[in-house]
Amino acid sequence: MKPNVSRRWLCLGSLATLGGCGFQPVYMPTASGKAGVAQRELASVYVGIIPERPGQLLRQALQERFGNDSGTPSAYDLQVSFGIAGEGIAIETSNLATRIRLTGNASWILLAHDPKRTALTTGNARAIDGVNIFDSQYFAADLEVEAEQKRIAENIATQIATQLAVWFREQAAKKTG
Repeated sequence: MKPNVSRRWLCLGSLATLGGCGFQPVYMPTASGKAGVAQRELASVYVGIIPERPGQLLRQALQERFGNDSGTPSAYDLQVSFGIAGEGIAIETSNLATRIRLTGNASWILLAHDPKRTALTTGNARAIDGVNIFDSQYFAADLEVEAEQKRIAENIATQIATQLAVWFREQAAKKTG
């Protein structure tokens, strides 16, 4: 048997196994082709202001993933605290760091739009990346750090959106089941 043919059979077998265990994509549309539970609920999440430049990058990334510009009225508020810390990991004999590890940490809480502002769920997200620092290229290093902050914000936004989508799917399953 050719390698491509055996690989296809392996993929088909894996898909059949996943289908048998009740696996469904998180963002799966309804049978009528409309947006699924996760997409509809994410579109109704308002992302609060997150301070500092990395926070702005994270808020923008979250809004892109949630589809907030769809005109859906907000039913939830998402409050996020976010920060990025740096640590020198490649130290020269002169005590200058030539590589910095950036660690982004976010903790979030989803609140309902009710009079009590009920906390519905909470979570955390973390992303790690690194940047090389060259002493003779200050502006290049500065631009690289900003690009790393954006990558970390994008990664954390994906984690938060996935966690919320799974939570919304679980809540919908509890209501129907």
